[in-house]
Amino acid sequence: MNLEALNKVADAMVQPGKGILAADESTGTMGKRMEAIGVENSADNRRAYREMMFSAKDAMAYVSGVILYDETIWQDAADGTPLVKKITDAGSIPGIKVDEGTRALHGAKPGELITTGLDGLSKRLPKYHERGARFAKWRAVIDPTNISHAGVLANAHALARYANLCQEFDIVPIVEPEVLMDGDNDIDTTYAVTEWVLKETFQQLYFMNVKLEGIVLKPNMIVPGKKAAKQASVDEVAQKTIKCLMACVPAAVPGIAYLSGGQSDELATAHLSRMNEIGGFPWQMTFSYGRALQAAPQKAWSGKAENIAAGQAAFLHRARMNGLASQGKWNEILERQHAA
Repeated sequence: MNLEALNKVADAMVQPGKGILAADESTGTMGKRMEAIGVENSADNRRAYREMMFSAKDAMAYVSGVILYDETIWQDAADGTPLVKKITDAGSIPGIKVDEGTRALHGAKPGELITTGLDGLSKRLPKYHERGARFAKWRAVIDPTNISHAGVLANAHALARYANLCQEFDIVPIVEPEVLMDGDNDIDTTYAVTEWVLKETFQQLYFMNVKLEGIVLKPNMIVPGKKAAKQASVDEVAQKTIKCLMACVPAAVPGIAYLSGGQSDELATAHLSRMNEIGGFPWQMTFSYGRALQAAPQKAWSGKAENIAAGQAAFLHRARMNGLASQGKWNEILERQHAA
């Protein structure tokens, strides 16, 4: 393990003004996205869409890294150039999603999930590194309305084992313990569960000898569930998220790259910007967004070659807004000016 090299990549992933594009949707998830815009979910269409994104050099200037799905990392662009080279040519770092989804966790509460993919991971990682991946991602899923110690411990331990393996092969692990925001839980429940999950995750990372200088944390923000009777202001979310992470995340971690978790494009941007405006924390805080970066470009593109420029323009807008948010410089006036 080359910790200096890992730290250099981790720092680059969270550099001010840039963030991570999560383009690692599975074939099934991409099918839902394609169906929504009336496009066939074929390998060629998935490749064409992602090529449009990775070739948008103006937008990619705000993207430090791209998380890829297994299919995508092996695909070539229409001109024969590997998509990973399109990413590096744009000045970004290729990464790879290595988990293999979730299954029910035996012995926990009914409905609790464990993420799978550790079997054979030590054989996959060197191949991904050879292809150009310099970081990886593994997502644990925690439902704050249905939670047990067994579930939290099992998912934290799996994250730590994954992170240990990644560092062995000189790949920076994105550690993603996601507390879901789909339920009716209030913001204080999200806070308490997130604190529990983060503390257990860092305990397991310590036990597995994971070097914190060579990871990036991808947590949820502290928001109430979407079905909660009372929602929260941007300022309350920012304040409580900072407070929770300050209580749980060691300063040795280079950066925090938040997931959007189904928030609207603009709200995810507003929350991130307010946190960076407040400041006072030891890490860089940026974004690792999927839908919050891609929903607008997908709609503008709609599978038509003549819409590539429109899709790239929509991507540029959202990437630029989040780049500003990663520095605490976004506001609604800028949002409207650039949108126009």
